[in-house]
Amino acid sequence: DAERTRDGARMITDNIGGLGVFGVERFVKGDEVYFSEVSPRPHDTGLVTLVSQDASEFALHVRALLRLPVQQPTVRTPAASATINATQSSDDITFEISEAIAIPGVQARLFGKPTAHVNRRLGVMLAVGEDVKQARARAQEAVEMSTIHYGTPS
Repeated sequence: DAERTRDGARMITDNIGGLGVFGVERFVKGDEVYFSEVSPRPHDTGLVTLVSQDASEFALHVRALLRLPVQQPTVRTPAASATINATQSSDDITFEISEAIAIPGVQARLFGKPTAHVNRRLGVMLAVGEDVKQARARAQEAVEMSTIHYGTPS
């Protein structure tokens, strides 16, 4: 459940120490929760906070590092993200996303990675909606409408 997951993440980050936002990635299979990794910085899985709440993961990270008060952010709107993943390896990639970002409530964040490898996350589509289901559908539709052009194989 969500409370047990939060408690587990808190236990991990409290034992690491430090300040700021930590991305604690875990996988769920059935009733089991498995630890994957900790990123001691804002993480691409939290980019949805740029469109969903009044304080993004980046704003919260900076406030924590500067030892300024950090309050629980207020969720402004249901939102979701979907990753843009490479399907090939290449040292020369470009994106075609103009139709995708024309979908109401959709924004793109491309990571600027210079090379692509199969399944490498190259960006995310962020979407808002009337509910999370609609936001997820918009984000996924935007990914499906996006094209990665691959040049020189790496």
